[in-house]
Amino acid sequence: MRGETMAVKYFEDFQIWQEARRLTNKIYDATRKQAFSRDFGLCDQIRRASVSVMSNIAEGYERGGNQEFLQFLSIAKGSCGEVRCQLYVTLDQGYLERNQCEAIIDQFKKLSIMISNFMRYIKGTPYKGTKYKPLPQKSVKEEIEELMKDTVSTV
Repeated sequence: MRGETMAVKYFEDFQIWQEARRLTNKIYDATRKQAFSRDFGLCDQIRRASVSVMSNIAEGYERGGNQEFLQFLSIAKGSCGEVRCQLYVTLDQGYLERNQCEAIIDQFKKLSIMISNFMRYIKGTPYKGTKYKPLPQKSVKEEIEELMKDTVSTV
């Protein structure tokens, strides 16, 4: 749906979160390999760093304002770098084939660029407040009148 604008209602709607989720699954698949899975420290650390990317995108979005969101996106971007660093250790230890490891590194580099571009976009928007504006509260009487109006118009 290129070219179409879609309002983001949930963090799951963000392309960067979707990509982070996809890459986290790649990390979990890679760490299930026999030799890799026995290196408990590295296996746990790379999984946690990968999960951190998608978690920080989600948490930042759910917090409220742009400044907090930017802070959490920055942490997510840092976690992308952490995963790439740990993938080099993985490569050096022979846990993954070179082409597989380099492909995942490149995908995390692209995700990092996507996060940077998104951060630049947010910084350039005039919208600086909270995402959610409280809905005006209706009195019980107003709610009943509105329901009655809907009922009458459908009869």
